[in-house]
Amino acid sequence: MASVSPHDPPFRADHVGSLLRPAKLLKARADRAVGNISAEELRVIEDSSIREVVALQESVGLQSITDGEYRREIFYSDFYFRGLGGGTVAYDPSSIDEVYFIDREGHKLPLLVPRVQARMRWRAPIHVDDFKFLRAATSRTPKITIPSPTIIHFRAGRENISKDVYPDLDLFWDDIVDAFHQELKVLADAGCTYVQIDETTLASLSDPRIWEPLRKRGDDARTLLLETYPALMNRAFAGRPAGLQLSMHICRGNNQSHWSAEGGYDLVADTLFNQIDVDSYFLEYDTPRAGSFEPLRLVPKNKSVVLGLVSSKFPELESKDSLKRRIDEASKFIGLDQLSISPQCGFASTAPGNRISAADQRAKLELVVEVAQQVWG
Repeated sequence: MASVSPHDPPFRADHVGSLLRPAKLLKARADRAVGNISAEELRVIEDSSIREVVALQESVGLQSITDGEYRREIFYSDFYFRGLGGGTVAYDPSSIDEVYFIDREGHKLPLLVPRVQARMRWRAPIHVDDFKFLRAATSRTPKITIPSPTIIHFRAGRENISKDVYPDLDLFWDDIVDAFHQELKVLADAGCTYVQIDETTLASLSDPRIWEPLRKRGDDARTLLLETYPALMNRAFAGRPAGLQLSMHICRGNNQSHWSAEGGYDLVADTLFNQIDVDSYFLEYDTPRAGSFEPLRLVPKNKSVVLGLVSSKFPELESKDSLKRRIDEASKFIGLDQLSISPQCGFASTAPGNRISAADQRAKLELVVEVAQQVWG
């Protein structure tokens, strides 16, 4: 395969962000939840755990470094509920007959459903201190992950967004858009150059199984997929600071080795690649649930794609030859110089993490780096 200059960022070998929490961190968070330790004591353990996971990433050869999302319980909860306030999130067992997470044995988990009871407003920087700590811990490129502006509405529905607080849904959208404008600015002002948006709605809406529950609550899935949500994203990302690389990870659900949606990129591809204003995409391609590479033909030349070919859900280690073949297949639809490789998602979008070991995680990250070196040099 051809050798070309690497992207910087995203890097030829990259990753989505969340990493398995060590036992000491999980215990400390549980202790904090029942009041056995202080917030300051938890912070000390978070800090030491982040330094260790930074060292892990550097040791396997990654150039993009995250804090593993070690300060978060759920990938989106800190931004929305600690940061913006106004709501809570909890599992909803009543939803499990229609929408759910499922694993390869067929076991189901209920979805997390947000409930908005007050204005969700940006009042102060949310992840700037996280960025500053991470930047001080590495000489490589620190990456901050932020949940998509669509997540709360998609998971909550209008029935779980208080009409007393938001009598007009446009006010809710305005608050979310303002939060993104403010947070992206303060991150850039602090020196952040790499932000990844974690987007779970577009892939979910590409699964027809999701459409009927949405219809029952009064939403048209096709309108959300092709009009409402893309327009919201572009409003949220508009005017972002120059020099801030904005990547978008498209996810079909990731919770303790379960997923929540199936379906390829065909329906949303043109909108995703040609209408949504981001610089690059992390696309899940680890199983047939993601469909074919053919939609990549619509990616414009000025954008890049990170192929999520290595599973973060299952412990089995992919072979280098199989990954190279998959990259070669993808390059029939998009230029090889526009591609990179990563795991398909994070290893721990929620604190319990996926059902793999720390050794499995390390082996998969090493595999990504080794394949990238062999393909691109």
